[in-house]
Amino acid sequence: MPLRDTVMRGWFNSATGELVPNFPVGPDDVVADIGCGDGGHARFCASRGARVILADIDPAALAEATKRVAAEPACPGHESHLTDCAPLPVASESVTRVICTEVIEHVEDPAQLMAELARIGRPGALYLIACPAPGSEEIQKRLAPASYFQKPNHLRIIQPDELDGYAVAAGLRVEGRFSSGFYWSIWWALFWAAGVPFERPTHPLLESWARTWQILLDQPGGPAVKHALDDLQPKTQMVLARKP
Repeated sequence: MPLRDTVMRGWFNSATGELVPNFPVGPDDVVADIGCGDGGHARFCASRGARVILADIDPAALAEATKRVAAEPACPGHESHLTDCAPLPVASESVTRVICTEVIEHVEDPAQLMAELARIGRPGALYLIACPAPGSEEIQKRLAPASYFQKPNHLRIIQPDELDGYAVAAGLRVEGRFSSGFYWSIWWALFWAAGVPFERPTHPLLESWARTWQILLDQPGGPAVKHALDDLQPKTQMVLARKP
């Protein structure tokens, strides 16, 4: 169900080749996924025939992402870097697409990270920069343990104008904004209430929420409700930018 919810918001659009709306990926692209996690975004890009550069600070996540990208027959090549991104081990002006999701809120110096992201993009490169939305983070601030907002976890709550500002200060041109994940915004609140381990998040409360959301999406008016909630109480905020 979570994948269905994500796809309904415009992610992973195989018909148009867009990772998210207005972020197309194709065989002519070199994609750098910085903070790639387990490689879900990178795998889509690899399936579109793009060359993929993976970077992450977590060796287990990087290994999983590398395995997923390598399994895509359309991918012409890939490389992986275990790195804290300060600096990035990627050549200047070498990529056409830069993805950096759920990273900037973790780093000590967001401006330094954005400067590195800007450096590796070719002129005309597209950027997808994402972090938790402030409304969702304020909920976490009330419910999550103190460690949620301590290193190596989230160090700051980033407002929309701040996210735009980091991109502009690095020399990028903001071309659009995008948000998603109301389902996950509520899921995390329920997760803390359920008191289950992150490694095994199974609980009747979470299962009931997933069923309720599935029922909503199945209704004729369900998608409209979903999109309104994704706009007003998202889990994730994104900036779409371009390097001039």
